[in-house]
Amino acid sequence: MEGEKKIIEEDVTEIVDTDDALLASLGYKPEFKRNFTPFELFGVSFSIIGLVPSIASVLVYSIPYGGAAAMVWGWATCGVFIFFVALALAELGSAAPTSGGLYYWTFRFSSPKWRRFLSWTVAYCNTIGNISSCASINWGCAVQVMAAASIGSGMQFQPTTGHVFATYCASLILTVLICCVSPRIIARCQTPYVIVNLLLCLALFIALPAATPKEFKNSAKYAFGDFTNLSNWNNGYAFVLSFLSPLWTISSFDSIVHISEEARNANTAVPYGLLMAVSSGIVLGWGVNVVIAFCMGTDTQSIANSPIGQPMATILVNSFGQKGTLAIWSWIVVVQFAMGTSMMTACSRQIFAFSRDGGLPLSKWLYQLNPKTRAPVQSAIFVGLAAAVIGLIGFGGPNATNAIFSLNVICQNVAFSIPIAARFLGGSKIKPGPFSLGIFSLPVAVIAISWMSFTFIVLFFPALQNPGMQGMNYSIVVFGGWMVLATAYYFIPKYGGKYWFTGPVKTIGSLRDDDGSHISDK
Repeated sequence: MEGEKKIIEEDVTEIVDTDDALLASLGYKPEFKRNFTPFELFGVSFSIIGLVPSIASVLVYSIPYGGAAAMVWGWATCGVFIFFVALALAELGSAAPTSGGLYYWTFRFSSPKWRRFLSWTVAYCNTIGNISSCASINWGCAVQVMAAASIGSGMQFQPTTGHVFATYCASLILTVLICCVSPRIIARCQTPYVIVNLLLCLALFIALPAATPKEFKNSAKYAFGDFTNLSNWNNGYAFVLSFLSPLWTISSFDSIVHISEEARNANTAVPYGLLMAVSSGIVLGWGVNVVIAFCMGTDTQSIANSPIGQPMATILVNSFGQKGTLAIWSWIVVVQFAMGTSMMTACSRQIFAFSRDGGLPLSKWLYQLNPKTRAPVQSAIFVGLAAAVIGLIGFGGPNATNAIFSLNVICQNVAFSIPIAARFLGGSKIKPGPFSLGIFSLPVAVIAISWMSFTFIVLFFPALQNPGMQGMNYSIVVFGGWMVLATAYYFIPKYGGKYWFTGPVKTIGSLRDDDGSHISDK
């Protein structure tokens, strides 16, 4: 036994040394410990997807825009194209696994003339996108807690936006505190997170059909073919608007890249973990939507307008009653909170990486690891405070709250598209990692970018035609405002990033292109 243990320790040491050598070749000294196994790295992305609680949070975006057919076929349509995006990112993640991820790839593959500005743009899109993802997950958790309170009180308690915001802030504080503990503990938590997610899906697959009364059970014809449009858009565009549900659920899968400097066998674990998380999320999520479509009844209007405020909770109450729903809902809240801790972990690493390259205000303060826990405590606090500010949007009403959810997808589309395009248009060659698409790289990239460009435009449209102030889609205001500020910060005379941001800053060795020349010399 001692001999076997020694061999295992030697194998792990060899993997870690290889990972650190790869990171050094990218220009960075190792600062994190390699605490995450390949399975735990997959667990981070899979737990952020968090199928059942995520679908519970965003079912409100599919039921009014087509009902059962939108839930089932909208998910399937998005799933196919999302997988193309995942393939393109997996190839880049295998070639250069670093916590900077998207903006590092952008700088490395873009033309010398544009690499600094494009890298800056991607970094700031990625930053606000990840922060808004933390915000939307914790906001969803707060809404779910309030829904539980309403159900438990027999609908006597009706939460206000103030109640939701207070719960939201409490959730943020807890996720920040958890993110400040030892990364080893966070890594070990990923396996139970995966298990609980899978068990929750299994429980829904078995228990919901068994418990649903006959009056709420639907035929296959209804589940797969009924299209009920509660909006004033035409059916085709309503179906497109239902895409926000799968787009938000299967998002932020770049999170796995931001933890790559803490992963063992990173250039293999990152691409395969990413693809496993996305593909399992697509398949299992489709199954969850199908089960719900069979068991939700046909009165989608009452589901959408239920005083509970949560379509998923309404469906569960119809099937399980009050006590049964609370039993299942409590686990949904637990898994939703776990999603928040994983997303906070990934986001704090991305903030740490960008601060390492001096790109953010307060970079010197943010670019620090706690000497005891080796966790980026200041970065986690920064994310929590920024997410709290974004949460104030919720006081603008339901349509303003939608901006919190859609902002993540909008920013991710920009931050994903630019490095994928730069790889082919920037003129720099890529040295493939263990995962490579070969001759399929270009067609996959074209499909991925085309899809993200389409959804980017769609996500700026309002929920209803001819909206007033209350019906406006505030995503364009929040995103546009952020991009104006980020661009102004880059070009402002004398003090702007144009005068001091040089892209990735080497902390060890030299940052070289794949042709062997110094990137900074080009």
